[in-house]
Amino acid sequence: MPLKQRDYAPDASGPLNGVRVLDLSRLFAGNVLTQVLSDFGAEVIKVEPPEGDTLRAWKTKGVSTHWKIYSRNKKSLALDLRRPEAINLLRRLLPTATLLIESFRPGILEKMGLAPADLLALNPKLVITRISGWGQDGPYSKRPGFGTIVEGMSGFASFNGFADREPVLPPMYLADGVAGLYGASAVMIALREVEHNGGRGQVIDLPLLDPLFAILSPQAANYRLTGQVKPRTGSRSTNSAPRNTYRCKDGSYVALSGSTQKMADRLFRAIGRADLIDDPRFRTNAGRVKHATELDVIVGGFIAGQTQAENLAFFEKAEVTVGPIYDVSQILADRHFIEREIIADYPDADIGQLPMHHVVPRLLGTPGSIRTPAPQLGEHNRPLLAEIGVDESAYTRLIADGVVFDPTQK
Repeated sequence: MPLKQRDYAPDASGPLNGVRVLDLSRLFAGNVLTQVLSDFGAEVIKVEPPEGDTLRAWKTKGVSTHWKIYSRNKKSLALDLRRPEAINLLRRLLPTATLLIESFRPGILEKMGLAPADLLALNPKLVITRISGWGQDGPYSKRPGFGTIVEGMSGFASFNGFADREPVLPPMYLADGVAGLYGASAVMIALREVEHNGGRGQVIDLPLLDPLFAILSPQAANYRLTGQVKPRTGSRSTNSAPRNTYRCKDGSYVALSGSTQKMADRLFRAIGRADLIDDPRFRTNAGRVKHATELDVIVGGFIAGQTQAENLAFFEKAEVTVGPIYDVSQILADRHFIEREIIADYPDADIGQLPMHHVVPRLLGTPGSIRTPAPQLGEHNRPLLAEIGVDESAYTRLIADGVVFDPTQK
């Protein structure tokens, strides 16, 4: 079943129409944060160095897929912020902005002459989001803080994986993604204060570490209560059972969760083992967790006798919570993903059609939209600088002086 084709919707607006964002961030967290805002109508201006945002260099077969997807709906202004005149141009744009996002190492913004106090003096209602690895203060604040290091230090890797193997880092940008989503929420809270409570602008301190630690469940409380460090349990849960991935007859896998008493009972009846409902080992959730290995042998033995398709049909009929373990090729062919347009093909200058995720979350009254493709480096230099009085002759001089980068003027 082919993906649905979608055109960009350049005339669409959204609930954040009128919000202007100066995005000085690099890499993933800031781009996730500002993508959420841009999808809902904010005007996001990526202030990029002459070499472009780092995401432009992450290529697959020569195509910058990360950039194309996470910088949709945005504009590009290419300035060399190592030059005082570029800083001056940015200062002239600041009074027009609602938000500023940056991800320099703590202290760098101040060295650039753009300390938060100075920014707020120029624009008292500005909301400033400062993304870093470890936060703007604390013993580690000056350390480099890529997501990989945070995923290790947060406690995530220590209980991710199997007990008899090494800790496992996530195969994607987990710390950055979580921070970006928390950041979008924080920005909206700060804007509420500015716009509805008559407040002033403020600084949001957004490290990668804190949001990731916040979603890792009550690890600290559990340790304080028990003195035990959460072990690595693979795909099992220490809170409920059965919960695991199970191999099917055809070599594919399904995921199963029996995390409520009713679901566990329903599962036992479905597989012809109603006797387990009253078995002292499996009668309660605590018992099932304690005897998870024995329970997995029973459940896994049943699943192993059928193909993935047979298991899915069987358990769907029994109303047991089982789903397939998909890879991306299966996702692209799945009718639910297609019909809900979770992924759709968009026109792309390099590859013709680019599949990308649609706007999340899905607001029915004031939906977001994908209005424009990701910008070329410096694509919006002229109109943005014209707003602050930079005419064509001045623009040409700024290029010659290396303050502004315009790839069309080489």
